[in-house]
Amino acid sequence: MSDIATQPRSVSQTQQYEECAWKFYLQRVERVVPRPAAWSHHGTAFHSAAEAVERSGRTMGTDEAVQHFSDLYGELVNKSLDKEPNTERWLAAGLSGGQDIERRYVLGQEQTARYVEWANEHEPEIWTTPSGDEALELYFKVELGGVVVRGYIDQLTVESDDSLRVRDLKTGTTKSKFQLQTYKVAVEKVYDVPVNRGDWYLAKNGNLSRAVKLDEITEEEIGERFAAMDAGVKRGDFPANPGFGCRFCDVSHACSFRP
Repeated sequence: MSDIATQPRSVSQTQQYEECAWKFYLQRVERVVPRPAAWSHHGTAFHSAAEAVERSGRTMGTDEAVQHFSDLYGELVNKSLDKEPNTERWLAAGLSGGQDIERRYVLGQEQTARYVEWANEHEPEIWTTPSGDEALELYFKVELGGVVVRGYIDQLTVESDDSLRVRDLKTGTTKSKFQLQTYKVAVEKVYDVPVNRGDWYLAKNGNLSRAVKLDEITEEEIGERFAAMDAGVKRGDFPANPGFGCRFCDVSHACSFRP
C-alpha cells in the first residue's frame, strides 16, 4: 500500500479510481493479473504507428506504417498468449477472444492506412518544444492540487494564432474531456504557452472530433480532482461500484462484488 500511496498520479489512475475504486485496489494494490484484451494491443500498436509516421516527417508510406502496426500488434498479442493461451478467457465485446484478435488485426491495419492518408491531406503542424523535441508522446510531470501528476500527450499541434491544441488518438469510443483538460493545464504550466482547444483523432472514422474548448478550465479545478483521488487512496478508501462496467473489467475474475 505504501508504494501506491506515494507514487505520482495520472489521468487513467484518477478516472479508474472514480469509476470503481475497488478495481483500482485490485489492480494497483493487490496486483491482480488482468485478463488480456485485444483492444488494448490494438490501441498501443496504432498509436505507435501514428507516432512513427509523424516522426518520419510523414515520409513513411502506407505500406510501411501498416507493417509497423502489424508487427507490434502481433508481438503484443503473442506475449499475452504466452501468459494466457486460452482465448476464451480474453476480454472481448460480443466476440470470442480469438475472433477479436483476428478482427482487430485487420481493423488496425485499415485504421493505420487511413491515418497516413488523413495526415498527408491535412498536414497538422506538430509543435516543437523549446528544447527541440517534437510534441509526440510528450512526457510531462507537474504538481496539481498538491499532487504530482504525470502522463504522455499524444500530440500538440500549432493553431493559427500560435496557441496549441492538445490531441488524443482514439481507437475506441471512450473519450475523456478530463484528459484534455489535464493536458492543457500541464502544458501551460510547463511551457507557458496557451492551450485553448483540444480534440480527438477518431480512428474509427478516420477524422477529428469536434474541437473542445479548454480556455476556461483552471488549474485549481483540475487540481481538486487529483487531490480528492489522492486523498482517498491514502485513506485506504476503495468503495466498489458494480454495474455495467463489470463486463469490461479486466480484474472482475478476482472481484467479489461483480453482479
